[in-house]
Amino acid sequence: MSTTLTEAIGAAPVVLDGGLATQLESQGHDLDSALWSAQLLHDDPDAIVQAHRAYFAAGAQVAATASYQASIGGFARVGIGQAEAEQLIKRSVRLAEQARASCADDHQRWIAGSIGPYGAALADGSEYRGDYDLSVDQLRAWHRPRIELLAGAGVDILALETIPCLAEVEALLAEIAGSGQPCWLSITCASDRTRAGEPAVEAFSLTRDVDEIIAVGVNCIDPADAYALVRSASASTGKPVVVYPNSGERWDAVAHAWIGPAMYQPEDVKDWISGGARLVGGCCRVGPAKISRIRDLVSSRCSEGARGLPDRQRERDQSRAGHDHVDRQQNREDDKGEYGAAKKEDESGYS
Repeated sequence: MSTTLTEAIGAAPVVLDGGLATQLESQGHDLDSALWSAQLLHDDPDAIVQAHRAYFAAGAQVAATASYQASIGGFARVGIGQAEAEQLIKRSVRLAEQARASCADDHQRWIAGSIGPYGAALADGSEYRGDYDLSVDQLRAWHRPRIELLAGAGVDILALETIPCLAEVEALLAEIAGSGQPCWLSITCASDRTRAGEPAVEAFSLTRDVDEIIAVGVNCIDPADAYALVRSASASTGKPVVVYPNSGERWDAVAHAWIGPAMYQPEDVKDWISGGARLVGGCCRVGPAKISRIRDLVSSRCSEGARGLPDRQRERDQSRAGHDHVDRQQNREDDKGEYGAAKKEDESGYS
């Protein structure tokens, strides 16, 4: 019997994949194009299947499609017409499904249709700034075709990810509200603010009454900021939290290179989960090895929790029994005191 992702995260944390482009580059592919990993939807779809398989083999339970930087306009700029572009976006789902079908075990896995920000399609690093000058209505219109294509292709969930500003959050929420399509929303932040400088908590709070958002959180952030943002997302929405930081390195849009030290530590997942995270993984520069370690940690935590539950229940029962004994003893003492006082009053003739 299949389980929805909503049901799954209600029972236990679920492990996401890592950076798709990271794995594709490790397989020897040059992604230095305006379409980034989406270029391979056209040039080498089998490479994408191989990358998804690598993450599933590492223990990922969710595969994000290679549609993050795919758009009708983006494909048009490299000479691909609308009809073919639509087929390529839908192909991203079929490739993830093909990888899932190749898994030998019967573990359940889910497909997330990646909806990257408008800035990603510009290929100029503006998804890390959120400074594009479009209205909410314009952003809705831009996002609509890909949302419809991925949802129509049968994804289990839409990943509205790496969203850098409140306007784009508003646009995406307005577009999916009332659709019945499960989504998660993850923003990208610097410390406790969006990339556009707005309070992250405002972005989280916008999702509170949107039923389609089954989890809210952050991705492509500095790992050092993850725990505080997880707590903020949980406290401000009451929803499960999604978190998948990058390695800690920074993308230099001019040099087209990652710079700085890598600080991602899979062991931090335990803190993220304690703060409310239910979807955990990695983003840029986080590969299968780290996802494998996360899966081990999540599995271990779940096993320990299951084993520890009876012991903790017994402790609570024993503590409660002890308190009940003390309360009963105190009640007897109180009854004696009340009875003695009443008896004295009766003997003295006072009432």
